[in-house]
Amino acid sequence: MNDKLYSITELAEEFDITPRAIRFYETKGLLSPQRAGATRVYNYRDRARLVLVLRGKRLGFTLEDIKEYIDLYDADRSHSDQLAHLILVGRKRISELEQQLEDVQTTLGELRKIESEAYEALESRGLDPEEAVRDIVRKLPAKAGL
Repeated sequence: MNDKLYSITELAEEFDITPRAIRFYETKGLLSPQRAGATRVYNYRDRARLVLVLRGKRLGFTLEDIKEYIDLYDADRSHSDQLAHLILVGRKRISELEQQLEDVQTTLGELRKIESEAYEALESRGLDPEEAVRDIVRKLPAKAGL
């Protein structure tokens, strides 16, 4: 077992997060550091839990889902419940992402249709749509992405 202890600053730098984020995870019961006087010290287990928290957040899981998953590790030494929980929340997240993908595809289709209609309307007026776009870009105040 790894006996190395980590300061909040070391963990924050290693994972490119703020010490405030680590303290927030503590308030949610996801991490429970030891104290050396007034200083928080994190052990290998805390570091591993932080890895799980950050991975879960990156995948879009709620902190509640992440906490349930982590808590099951201690409650069930066979880890069967933990694995079943992972399947359950994974399926839920997949379903959410599939719905979001469908929504994005619908929105993209609508935007492409609007663009096509505007393009055709400019052409019907005898204008070059691409030149019209360049002109409007020059007239608008500088905006990111335009």
